Amino acid sequence: MWFILPVLGLILGAYLGSTVTFQLPAIYLKYMSIAVLASLDSVFGGIKSIMEEKFDGTILLTGFFTNALLAALLTYLGDRLGVDLYYAAVFAFGVRLFQNLATIRHHFLINYRKKRSLRRGEKSE
Repeated sequence: MWFILPVLGLILGAYLGSTVTFQLPAIYLKYMSIAVLASLDSVFGGIKSIMEEKFDGTILLTGFFTNALLAALLTYLGDRLGVDLYYAAVFAFGVRLFQNLATIRHHFLINYRKKRSLRRGEKSE
């Protein structure tokens, strides 16, 4: 149950984000969308690595900041060139989010089935 802390942080962050009103200028909306995707990617990647027993906090933090900086750089360069380059980061983070979520779901289902079959086996003996 060690993965509860990141999930609670995600829930708390979503709650605070929905209740606290803060207006950003429209020019920063692309950057905020990239920041949200980078953070969600890091949270789901962290949960996945915990489940696979490969978690390393340093990798999580450096990955988060590296991905966020690269995505912000793409967005900035795209704005300067007049091209929507941030779509590349949105696509990459979106794909990774769905892959990590599928892995997490798969892990939960496998563990659930194992526990259920163990219970059934114990009751029949």
